[in-house]
Amino acid sequence: MSIILDLLKSNRNDELWQLCCGFLDWDADQFMRIQNNLLLEQIELLKKSYLGLKVMKGARPTSVEDFRNNVPLTRYIDYCPELLEQNPDVLPAKPVRWIQTSGKGGVYPFKWVPVSQRQWDESGLNFAAIGLLGSCHKKGEMGLKPGMKFLYAASQSPTLTGTVAYKIASEVGIRFMPNLIDAEKLSFEDRVQIGYKRALSEGMDGFYGLAGVLAAIGKKFEEGSRTSNKAAFWKQPGALLRISRGLIRSKSQGRGLLPKDLWDLKLIISMGTDATVFKDRINHLWGRMPLNIYGNTETIVAATQTWDYKDLVFFPNLNYFEFIPEDELIKENQINSYHPRTVLLSELEKGKFYELVITNLHGGALARYRLGDLIRVSALRNEALGINLPQITLEGRTDDLIDLGFIRLNERVIWEGLEKTEIRYKDWTAIKEIEGNPQLHLYLELAPGYYISSEEVAKRLYYAIKNLSNGLYVYKEIDKIDTLIDFKPIKVTILPQGTFSAYKRARQSEGATLTDLKPPHVNPSRDDLGLLAPRSVSGDRTLVS
Repeated sequence: MSIILDLLKSNRNDELWQLCCGFLDWDADQFMRIQNNLLLEQIELLKKSYLGLKVMKGARPTSVEDFRNNVPLTRYIDYCPELLEQNPDVLPAKPVRWIQTSGKGGVYPFKWVPVSQRQWDESGLNFAAIGLLGSCHKKGEMGLKPGMKFLYAASQSPTLTGTVAYKIASEVGIRFMPNLIDAEKLSFEDRVQIGYKRALSEGMDGFYGLAGVLAAIGKKFEEGSRTSNKAAFWKQPGALLRISRGLIRSKSQGRGLLPKDLWDLKLIISMGTDATVFKDRINHLWGRMPLNIYGNTETIVAATQTWDYKDLVFFPNLNYFEFIPEDELIKENQINSYHPRTVLLSELEKGKFYELVITNLHGGALARYRLGDLIRVSALRNEALGINLPQITLEGRTDDLIDLGFIRLNERVIWEGLEKTEIRYKDWTAIKEIEGNPQLHLYLELAPGYYISSEEVAKRLYYAIKNLSNGLYVYKEIDKIDTLIDFKPIKVTILPQGTFSAYKRARQSEGATLTDLKPPHVNPSRDDLGLLAPRSVSGDRTLVS
C-alpha cells in the first residue's frame, strides 16, 4: 500500500495535505532552492550517462549556473536514435516505464520518453495533490476518498494518460470504469460507452479523461432528455431509482434532466486545451468544474489548477523549469544561430509570455529540453488563496501561433471563439494563408442538420475573437483599424458531413494510434489537408465582409 493511500485510509488528513500540497505555502525563492538542489543531483546523473554527455555536448557542469551557461537547449531530435530505440543502457537511470506520444512527420514517427523509478514515485505525490485540489473547496479540506468510482475516458498505455491512470489508481485507490485491464482491450468509443453504462447503473464519483468527451456526453444527455424516447435510460439495470430522483430534482428547478441530477461528481480531472474551452459547459451540465492540469509525455505532469479553478501553479519536484522570454523568441526568429537566454521561476514578470524549457529530475533523460509550449504569467501570486507562487496560463504552442499582423491566434483562442459563437459544429482545423493579406483559413464541419453560411461563420468568429480579453491576440485599436483598412482576416470553408469521420477511417487504415486519428486544430500538414480539403463544398470559401 502506498503511503498516500495509507494516510487516506487512516484519515491523517493534515499529514497528507502537507505531503502533497505543502509546496503551495512556499514563495518563489523557496521553490527555487528545492529546484536547484534537485538539479544538482540530476547533473551528476547526467554526467555519468552516455546520453547525458551527448546532449550536454561533453560539458561537465559543477553548478546550476554552469549548467545553464554551457549546456545547449535541446529538442527531441537530439535524443535520437537512443530514445527511439528504447536503449536503457545510455540513460541516467534505469527506466521502469516508457511513455509514447506522436512524433514529427518525416523525422520520427513517434516519441518514446523513459520514466525512472524515482520519477514514477515522485509523480504519485503530484497526482494525489491533483486529487486533493480538485475535490476540495478550501485549503486542507479532504474531499478525496479511497474507492471512488471514476468514468475512464482516456487513451490506453503507453500514452501518458493511459499510463498515469495506473499510478492514480494505485496511489489513491480510485476504481475506474471500465477497469484499466479491460480498457486496454477496448476501442476508445467502447471504453467510454461501457464506462457510461456502468456509471448509470452503479453511480460514479468522478471523471478522468478528455474534457471534450464529458461535454459531449452531457450534451447528448441534455438533448435526449428533451425527447419522449428515454428508453436508453430506463433499460439500464439499477438506473430506475437514480433517474427517478434526477427527474424530481430537475422538475423542481423547472428544466430538463441534466447529468448533475443523476450524479454528484466530487472530482473531474482533465488536461489539455479542451479543459479550458469546455469548462463552463461542463460545470453547467455536470455541476462541477474540471480541474485542468498541464502535463505531457516529456514532463509527466508540470502544473495544476488549485481549488479556485483559475490559473495554474508549477509542481517543484519532477522537472526543473526555465523560461525563454518572448523577446528572446523574436530575436531567435530574426537572427540566425541566435541562442535565446532563459530566466528562472523567481525572475518571471507578470503579463509576460515565455516558452517553457524543462530538465527532468530524478534520473530522467531530458536536459534543457524545449517543449514548444507558450505560457503567460497572469500574476506573481494568488492573492485570494494566499499562494505566493507565479500563476500561469497555457497559451498554446510556439509553432501553432498564427500571426495576422493586427491579430494573433492560436488553437485555444480560435476554439474559444468558436464556442462563443454558439455555432453547432463537429470539428475544425485551421491554417494561415496569404492571399494579398495574411488570413486564417478555417475548415469547419457543421453538426448534422445544422446550416449556416461560411460568410456568417467568419463574421461571428471574428467578432467573438475580438471580444476575448487577451491582449496578446487582439491589437487594442482593432475596431479603429477595421474602419481604416479593408481588414478581412478570416475565411471559412464548410466541409460536408462525414469529413472528419472519413479522415479518422483513413488514418485507422494506416495503423495510426488514437492520438493521431484527428488532424491538429492548427497548422495541419499538407497530407492532412489533402484528406480534408478536396471534400470542401465548392464555391463556399467566402471571406468575411
